[in-house]
Amino acid sequence: MTGHEYMSMDKVAGKISGGFSSSSSSSSSSSGSDDDTPSHSKSLKPNVYRLFGREKPLHQVLGAGKPADVLLWRNKGISGSVFGCATALWVLFELLDYHLITLICHILILTLITLFLWSHVSNFIDKPPPNIPDAVFPDKCVLEVASIVRYKMNQALGHLRHIAFGSDVKSFLAVVCGLWMVSVIGSCFKFLTLVYIVFVLLHTVLVMYEKYEDKVDSFSEKAIIELKKQYVEFDKKVLSKIHKGKLKEKKKD
Repeated sequence: MTGHEYMSMDKVAGKISGGFSSSSSSSSSSSGSDDDTPSHSKSLKPNVYRLFGREKPLHQVLGAGKPADVLLWRNKGISGSVFGCATALWVLFELLDYHLITLICHILILTLITLFLWSHVSNFIDKPPPNIPDAVFPDKCVLEVASIVRYKMNQALGHLRHIAFGSDVKSFLAVVCGLWMVSVIGSCFKFLTLVYIVFVLLHTVLVMYEKYEDKVDSFSEKAIIELKKQYVEFDKKVLSKIHKGKLKEKKKD
């Protein structure tokens, strides 16, 4: 071949390799954009009002662990089993008037009888007796749980003390109204029924909110704006007069 032919062949090869590189880069960029799409869809939309001012998805707010998976029905088998067990316990204790101590004693009796018979019959059926591991609560686990409970109780008592002796009238009214509503609801139901209602709400409201969170957040934003307007009117007509009355009494003294 002549030198001119060699140069033309090099140009053709360069164009072919350039075409392959551009197609591979475009495919990699498109695949990168495809990879980014699901992560972007999972993230919250910016500049959108979210209930309680959260900045993370609901699953992460709940801890992003097994309890969050159960509450949000990530694994329908486990969530359904937990929900079914809670419903069975509520039916036993509330509808059938079963008692907790009686249930625990009956379960222990059945377990002991089963293990006793199994350990004695195993010699005749040529099977090993049941291997029951030693159940021991480690000191570290018990101390950690006690420390967490103590910290949460002290934190709650500190918040109550701050609200009772502080000057935040809004928090004071919110806590009083909340406790009053809980007392009214508690007087209408038994304790176990109330716990079961809360359990059912956690397993239904959270998953429905995650499904329709955009609509719920939009409606809650409008409701909160309206509540703030009503509070401003209440502050002008009632709370401001209370503060002025206290100041006048102090000046007289």
